[in-house]
Amino acid sequence: MAQQIKKLKINPLSRQPKKARLVMAVRGGAGVGKSYFVRSMAESGLGRLCIFDTERKSRLLKGVGQSFDGLEIEHPDELPEFIEWALQGEGRDQNYGCFALDSWAGYFGSKHSETIKAVRERSSDPLAQPSAEELAADQMVLQGVLRKLCIESGKSVVIVDQIPAKGKESKEDNEVGRVLPMTASGLEYFVDIMVEVSLQEREGEFVRVFQVVKSNSPVFEVGFELTGDVSFKDFLDRLQEETAPDLKASEKKAASVPETLAESTAWSEEDLPNELTVQDLIDKAIASGFKRSDVVNAARVYHNQPNIHRLTLAQIEDLDRRISAKVTKRESSAPSASAK
Repeated sequence: MAQQIKKLKINPLSRQPKKARLVMAVRGGAGVGKSYFVRSMAESGLGRLCIFDTERKSRLLKGVGQSFDGLEIEHPDELPEFIEWALQGEGRDQNYGCFALDSWAGYFGSKHSETIKAVRERSSDPLAQPSAEELAADQMVLQGVLRKLCIESGKSVVIVDQIPAKGKESKEDNEVGRVLPMTASGLEYFVDIMVEVSLQEREGEFVRVFQVVKSNSPVFEVGFELTGDVSFKDFLDRLQEETAPDLKASEKKAASVPETLAESTAWSEEDLPNELTVQDLIDKAIASGFKRSDVVNAARVYHNQPNIHRLTLAQIEDLDRRISAKVTKRESSAPSASAK
């Protein structure tokens, strides 16, 4: 007989935010301090930092291998494998509390160059460019990396991107900053805010300016600036103070509801009706005034089955209904017979 099976079902109310986290894209020219900003994540109280280093420059940062890990990506195809290792593989034993990719341009540029090279080799045209379909397919693969790191990790993340050269401003579609559509490749869709870093002269001194150029958060409006020796914690603290002060970056908020709900996927044995057997059918027939041979003949006539022990459950139930119908018909005709 069937037994009750319990299947755990996710309780949607358990998926409310339990921890403060921030996903940022930091863009800027060479030498403005993007990598130093990334390193500041190691001192933000989030736990051990893991940097996926496509430019192999994390070796220049103080504390590499001690206060944080810098994983050098020697080939672009290694990046998805490294991320999978950190999120789902043996890398989970390192208990990483935050991640950074330095840089997106390094990965994007390498993969896009491979696509262009393949197109030109296939067409034998040294100036050929990928078609719109090829670019779309390429972008889907590249964005899979961002999706896994920025969304599936559930951690605070900084993605470093580069502005390759002056004079590119005319190509971008944003009124603030220098966001190159080709290089961004959908990066802005996966981050909470995009910040541009630059060195500017203000009041006779050169200062580092962090300006928000795209934002999905009302806390950081486009044009919002922080200047000077800015760290990741400065942005994270502002987010916490303005949105949910009870959410901490260093620890999860205790759940107020159970994470799963038990769902029955089968009836219990007590609730299920007992399946009819051939013997049950015979016993009912005899109790109703019929003989065993009547059951055998009915099986042969209605189901072409001379061996009643090979009747299916559906056939047994059909014969049971026929017996019940005959009994009802007999009982309904009994009064008229006696009256006569």
